[in-house]
Amino acid sequence: MRRRFIILALTAACCLLQVDFLFAQKKSKDKKTDKPATAAADTTKTKKVTIKEKVKSCHKLPGLFTLYQDTVSGSVQLFLKKKQLGKEFIYQSFSMGGPPELFLNQNMIRETWIFSIKKTFDKIEFIKSNTNFYYDPANAISKAANVDVSEAIFYSEKLVAEDTSGYLIAADGLFISEKLDQIKPNVPPTLPPGAILNLGSLNTSKSSYLKIRSYPNNTDVVVSLAYENPAPVKFGGKDITDARYVQVKMQHSFIEVPHNDYKPRYDDPRVGYFMQEVNDLTATEVASYKDVINRWHLKKKDPSAALSEPVEPITWWVENTTPVEIRQTIVDAGLKWNEAFEKAGFKNAVVMKIMPDTAKWDPADIRYNVIRWVSSDLGYAIGPSFVNPRTGQILGADITIDFGLLFGTALEEDLYQAFGGQHFEAINNHNTMCSIAKGLQLQQGSGYTVLEANNASAEDMQRLRDQFLSFLILHEMGHTMGLNHNMKSSQMLSPQELNNKEITRKLGVSGSVMDYPTINLASDKSKQGDFYTTKTGPYDWWAIEFGYTPLEPSKEKAELSKILARSTDPKLTFGNDADITFQGRGIDPRVMVWDMSNDMVTYAEERFNVVNKTMLLLKDRFTREGKSYEGLRQKYNMLRGQRFGMASGLSHYIGGIYVDRSFPEQKSVNKPLTPVPADYQKKAMKVLSKYVFAPNAFDSDTQLFPYLQLQRRGFNFFGYTEDPKPQQNVLNLQADVLNFILNPETMKRVNNTSLYGNTYSSALIVQDLISAIFDADMSGSVNIYRQNIQTELVQKLAAVVNDTQDQYDNASSAAAYSSLTSLNARLKVAALGDAQTKAHRKNLSFLIDRALSKDRY
Repeated sequence: MRRRFIILALTAACCLLQVDFLFAQKKSKDKKTDKPATAAADTTKTKKVTIKEKVKSCHKLPGLFTLYQDTVSGSVQLFLKKKQLGKEFIYQSFSMGGPPELFLNQNMIRETWIFSIKKTFDKIEFIKSNTNFYYDPANAISKAANVDVSEAIFYSEKLVAEDTSGYLIAADGLFISEKLDQIKPNVPPTLPPGAILNLGSLNTSKSSYLKIRSYPNNTDVVVSLAYENPAPVKFGGKDITDARYVQVKMQHSFIEVPHNDYKPRYDDPRVGYFMQEVNDLTATEVASYKDVINRWHLKKKDPSAALSEPVEPITWWVENTTPVEIRQTIVDAGLKWNEAFEKAGFKNAVVMKIMPDTAKWDPADIRYNVIRWVSSDLGYAIGPSFVNPRTGQILGADITIDFGLLFGTALEEDLYQAFGGQHFEAINNHNTMCSIAKGLQLQQGSGYTVLEANNASAEDMQRLRDQFLSFLILHEMGHTMGLNHNMKSSQMLSPQELNNKEITRKLGVSGSVMDYPTINLASDKSKQGDFYTTKTGPYDWWAIEFGYTPLEPSKEKAELSKILARSTDPKLTFGNDADITFQGRGIDPRVMVWDMSNDMVTYAEERFNVVNKTMLLLKDRFTREGKSYEGLRQKYNMLRGQRFGMASGLSHYIGGIYVDRSFPEQKSVNKPLTPVPADYQKKAMKVLSKYVFAPNAFDSDTQLFPYLQLQRRGFNFFGYTEDPKPQQNVLNLQADVLNFILNPETMKRVNNTSLYGNTYSSALIVQDLISAIFDADMSGSVNIYRQNIQTELVQKLAAVVNDTQDQYDNASSAAAYSSLTSLNARLKVAALGDAQTKAHRKNLSFLIDRALSKDRY
C-alpha cells in the first residue's frame, strides 16, 4: 500500500513539472515577439451577433414598435429604438373572447396605463407609471415628486442584440404571459370553492399569437392564452367547452402618447363623467383634486363660429356583422347625439358609417370606432372607451351588442339578477362593464308580453323593437362620449306626462339616455306613448355642454361655473352608480334602476295593475298548438320581474333621504340632505301592503300554476322537481322588500333622520309592517303566502331583538321587541282558522317566546 502511494506521488510531481516547462516555454516565445500572442488572443474573442442575423428567419412588422416574428416557431422579438427609451407610451388591453363571467367578453376594454422603457446595463426594463398625483411646479415640494411612490417594473429582459439605432429583446415573456394584464382573477379567501370560475395555470406551450399589427402610432398584438385546471370545481356555462382547458383571447396595444393642444377639463360632482382621479399633493385646501374627465379632442374648424363642424369628428362604423334590417336604425340613433353636441357649439360632431363587406381593415384595429355584433345566449352590451391617463383624452372606443337582446328573451335564472344583484355586482367594475343589457332584455320581454296579450298591432310591436334598439345604442354611445350612468334622470316627468308624445318627442321619456329605466307601459293601450326615450335628453345636452364647449383658458372657470349653476334644474338631476340605493348602500331612493317618473308610488301602483290584468290573459294568449308550455312560463316570469322591480323601488323610499349636490352659491330651495316626507313613506308602505303583502295580492296568478311546465330537454331538470314553486317565488319578492326596510343601515338611518325632520319612526314602520302582514286574516284562515311572510317577519324581528353583533341601534331593537310582544298577545287569542292556520300561529308564538326569552345581554 505504501509503495503504491509513493508511485502516485511521483507521477503527480512529473505532471506538474511538465506543465511548468510548457508554460515557461510559451512565455519565452511571447517575449521574443508580440505578434503570435496577439493573433492568438484575437481568435478567442466572441463575435457579436448582429440584429440582422438574429431576425434572418423572421417576418418584420414595422410601426410604432417594430416586431419580428419567427416564421417557423412563431416566437416574437421586439426592437426598441434608442430614442424610445425614457419616453412615455400608453398600454391598453382588450379581451377579445373568453368567459363572460370573468368580464372577458369580446372587445371588453380592460387595463389602461402609462409606461416607459429604460436600459439598465445589459437589460431592458418596462416600467408602469404612477399617474395618481399632481405637483404644482411652482411649489418647492414638487422637487420631491413621487419620492415615496413604489416603482413597478413589470418586465425585464436581457438584450439579444443591438446596433447604433436600437436594441432587440425577446418578447414572448411579455405577450404570452400576464405581465401586462392579470387575466386570472384573485379569488378572495372568503368565497367558497366554485364561486368564481378558476382558470387554473397558464400553459405557455399551448398559447400562441393570433395577429400582430403595427402602425406608426400604435402596435397591437393579439394572443390566445391557454389555461389549464385539471380539477375544476366550477364548470361554467355553455360558453365553456371544457373547464379544464380554457382559451382567452387578448389584445395588447402599445399607443403613442398624443402630442397635440388638447386641454384637460376638470371634473365636477354635479355632472357625471368617467374620469382620471388625481390628487394635488401641493395644495392644502379640502378636496384638493385635479380629476380630469374623459372626453374626445374636438376642435372647431371655425373657432369664431357659434356652431362649427369639428376638425376631426367622432366617426363610428357599423360593423358588417350587423343584421341588414337594423343598420339604418343604428345609424339614425347614433346621429341623434349631434343634438347634444350642438349645445357645445359643434355641428355634425358624430358621423355614422356602415362598414362595407369588402373592407380590408380589421374592426379590432384601434384606429376605428366600431359598433360590433355578436350572437350568443349571454345577452350583453358594452360601450367602453380608452384614454390617455395623463389627460383624459379619449383615444378610441368600441361598442359590442349581443343580437339575442333584440328578442326580449332571457334565462329564468336571470330574472332577479337583472333587477338587483347582477347590476350591483358590476358596480365595482363599472369602468369595464355596463350591465344594462340583461335588465333591459327583461324589460323588452315584458313589453312584448303586455302588447301581445292585449293584441297589439304589428306596427306597435315594431315600434317597441325600434325604440328599444335606439335607446340601447344611445346609451352605449353615451359611455363612449365619456358619460357615466345617471340613474336619477327617470325622475324628469310625472306619470301623467310620460305618455304625452308632444313632451317625450321633445324632451325624451327620461332626462338622460344614461339611466336604466323601466319600459314605459300605459294601463290603457289607447293612451300608450313612447316605450323608451329615443333621443338625448336635457341632462345629456347639459353634460356635453359642460364637457365639450371650447373655452379660452382665461374664461374657462367662469363659463363652466355658469353652466354648472343650472344643476338645480329638475330636468338636469344626476346620480350615478355610487348613489344607487340597495341593501346597506345609497340613501336617495330616486337614484334607482328600473324605476320611472317623479312619483314612483303612483307609477308603481299602475304597473302592478298592468301586471295583474295581463296575468289573466296569458293562458289563452300564449297556449299554442304544437308548442310546449315553456313559452307561457317565460311570459309569466317576465311579468314577475316587473313586480319585483316595482316592489324593490318602492321599498327604498321608506327611510330614504333626498340628496341635493348643488353648491352653496346656487341657493337651492332644497337642503343637501332631506328625509323623504313621512306621508310619502307611508304612501309607499300602503301600496306595498296592497300589492305585495295582502292575502289576495297574487290571486291573478293562480289559474296559471297548473300550466307553468318546463319543456323537458334531455335531462335538463334532473335532480330537482319540475313543478312550479309559487310560494317560494312570492316569498323571494316579499323577503326582498323586508330585507331592505329592516336592514340595519335603513333602520339606523330612519332614527338618525328623526333628528332633522323625519317623523316616520322605526316603531311606526314596524307597526305598519305587522299591520300589513297580519291584520287582514287575523280573524280567519291564513293562506300559504301569508304564512310564509308572517313567519319571515317574525324571524327578522327576532333577529333584531337578539342582535349580538350590535348592527341595530337601540331604537330599532326597542321597536322590534315592543311589536313582537304585542303581536304575540294577539296570536294567542286568535282562535279561528283552519288546521294549518292554527299550527302556523302556534309556531309563530313559539318563535316569539323563544326570541323574547333569550338573554339580550
